[in-house]
Amino acid sequence: MKAKKLNRIVDLVLLLTLFISTVASHAQPKNKKADATGKPNVVIIMADDLASSELSCYGGTNITTPHIDALARQGLRFRQIYASTSMCTPTRASLFTGLYPARHGSFQNHKAVFDNLKSIGHYLGDLGYKVALTGKNHSTRPRSVFPFEIIGGFQKNCVSKTADYTIDSLTSFVSSSKEPFCLFVMSINPHAPWTVGNPGEFNADKLVLPPDWVDTRETRRQFTKYLAEVMQLDNEVGAVMNMLRATGKDKNTLVIFLGEQGPQFLGGKWTCWDHGQKSSMIAWYPGKIQAPRETDAIVQYEDITPTLVDFAGGKPIEGLDGTSFLAVIEGKTEKHRQYAYGIHNNIPEGPAYPMRSIRDDRYKLILNLTPEAHYKIKYTMAGKNTMLWDSWLEKAQTSEEAKFITRRLTTRPPVEFYDISTDPWELKNLAADPAHAARIKTLTDELRRWMNQQGDEGAPMDKVYSKAGH
Repeated sequence: MKAKKLNRIVDLVLLLTLFISTVASHAQPKNKKADATGKPNVVIIMADDLASSELSCYGGTNITTPHIDALARQGLRFRQIYASTSMCTPTRASLFTGLYPARHGSFQNHKAVFDNLKSIGHYLGDLGYKVALTGKNHSTRPRSVFPFEIIGGFQKNCVSKTADYTIDSLTSFVSSSKEPFCLFVMSINPHAPWTVGNPGEFNADKLVLPPDWVDTRETRRQFTKYLAEVMQLDNEVGAVMNMLRATGKDKNTLVIFLGEQGPQFLGGKWTCWDHGQKSSMIAWYPGKIQAPRETDAIVQYEDITPTLVDFAGGKPIEGLDGTSFLAVIEGKTEKHRQYAYGIHNNIPEGPAYPMRSIRDDRYKLILNLTPEAHYKIKYTMAGKNTMLWDSWLEKAQTSEEAKFITRRLTTRPPVEFYDISTDPWELKNLAADPAHAARIKTLTDELRRWMNQQGDEGAPMDKVYSKAGH
């Protein structure tokens, strides 16, 4: 009898516990962007100077990038994401603040942002997130603007000759965090000096070079070193994804892979051409993003912070230049913005040579604001590491194609206009074609309007500033 009574009491306790837990679960507020484990996490994996067209999932044929390709197969691949400036520090400042370079202040490489700003660390922190960063630490100062928790694991010096990393710190961070987290994993690959990986894996003679390069032995030698670092980047992506699976965080984490700006090859980084500004982005969120998918929605790095705030359930932040493209991620639309804008102020990479750009889904306009000057960067100037440039100049003495490419770099007209659909490498300037006069005027007017709205004074901005950036 006593045993039956005891069993009955146990049954009643179990029923009562089940009832209470059921009521509690129904009373829990619903967040359409979260799963049963709570608010969703975010992991951003960012490359450094990546030629996104070399990724096999973006059509590259020189290498295979299996880990990045796996994200693309299981996620959403953006075909039209652009950096507003093809330099590291400004691009990262735009990513973190949601502002264009003229407004966040870091409109030259290594120039500090204005110290009265807020960033993703504040916006997600206010929503209960722990925001951390490992690896390359450009645009993490001042702390008042970038209140990231800095954790170990990845190399932070982008010109280091080694890029050893460990996942242990990341594992500890994601496993121990009681709050939802946003983790930035900032690789230094494939930033120069290209001393990581094994260039011997590649047959230099068989590599397919971009059409805007001069084909020399030195070009091919340097390219093997660059591709070796792209492979190291892919390995890092694989390690981060394995960490998320091992900790069980993969089921409730949005992963975004970013290519940053283009490569540190002539005609890429430090220009307003697509080889410098065009990037890559893959969004991966199992069970939440219909995959595989691709989109031609035009987005810029300034749009990412507003999107993460939206994803986390926050309200739009007033005063930002970027806007949320969460509706694109969720498959509700294939459109985001009409134009992508660009700015380049050449100091400290070389003498002043300011440029501005605008593009829609087909046409690209570039204004060279001091066309009477010669464009130079440190790798085309005496006393610098000019082996690659010297090989281009030597070939230009006997090759008309090489002569055209080298002159295209150094001597630029006031206006460049390209039909990207037929000329993706921007080798045929249509600025003098009367058939495009009306379109050129429309884009020029819009670009000038954007500059005015930004407080961008044009050529006078390209001057030497103090180390503090003010």
